[in-house]
Parts: sequence; C-alpha cells; structure tokens
Amino acid sequence: MSFYKYFKKKKSETHENRSSWERGILIFENTSEVIRGEGLLKDKGWDIRVMGPPPEIRTGCDLVIEFPLLEELNILRTLQDAGIPPINVVPVSSPLLHPVDLFQVKDFGRYLMIRAANMKLTVDRETMIIVNVSGGGCPDVPYISREMVGKPLAEAPAPRDIGHTLCGYAMQLAYDEMKRQCSQ
Repeated sequence: MSFYKYFKKKKSETHENRSSWERGILIFENTSEVIRGEGLLKDKGWDIRVMGPPPEIRTGCDLVIEFPLLEELNILRTLQDAGIPPINVVPVSSPLLHPVDLFQVKDFGRYLMIRAANMKLTVDRETMIIVNVSGGGCPDVPYISREMVGKPLAEAPAPRDIGHTLCGYAMQLAYDEMKRQCSQ
C-alpha cells in the first residue's frame, strides 16, 4: 500500500472505526465559542462533531468539539486566527475521557422523540407532524415551540433560523437528527 493510500483510507473511516488515540477534544470557555468554532471548522472541511464533555473534564461549558488529533496544530491555528482559541486540548486516551453523545432516541411506537442535550423534539411518524418541542430554560424555547409544533417536519422552520440561545442550538441538533432518522 502506498503512503498516500494509507492516509486516504484513514480519512474515510467513520467515528466508530477509529481508535481513541486518533481523536481529541477541544474545551472552550463557553458554549458560544463552541458553536462559532464548530461552524468555522466545518466550513474549513474538518471532520469534527460537537459532543458533551466527559464528567472528568467538565469546566462549565456543556459542549466540546471532538476532532482528528493529527490535525491538532492546523485546527488550533485556525481557531487562534479567528479569535476563539480553546482553553484546553485533551487527547482521548482513556475510556473515561470519551465525550458523551448528545443524542438520546426514544421510540414510542407511533411517536419518535430525539433529545439533544436538554431539548426534546417529538414527531408523529405516521404524519411526520411535530407534536412536541420541550426542554431547556432559555427565553426562546416558547417561541421555537410555537413556530414548530403542528407543522410537518419538512416544512417547519430550522431552529437555528428562529432561536438564538444554547437551547435553540440544541434544538437544531435534535431537528437535524430527527430529519436523518426519519429519512432512513
């Protein structure tokens, strides 16, 4: 196998196939930095995902960015240049340091509920109508709920377009996961 093919193969692997030494987590001061960092790094094409921090390293922010450790220097340089450097970088080298998946899926038969962080989105699978939006304590949750409940999933506004808080961000994650789950 050529040197180039070795790295090309590694890049195409999924998260589940990677060993823990290949991933690291970026810890930020606050959630807005995580959200800005996620957008920047995804726009640059990096294979990252937002997750919950392991309890052992929680610092107050409820989100971390998991990233390919081989790209650490380039990612840190990009974040530094954008004015959003992480407060810490931790290689995922122990099972205790694995980030926590933000999603929980609950199947109620006809209804499917996706929970992302503390926000929940429930859809009637027969009609694809959003029947409930709940959770969080942010001031935009009632508005997001009013704008989404009763609408078909495909026609409901994206939470990122109508919400402006951590709850709106978490609802966007639940919304994206619900769309993915319902399209299978």
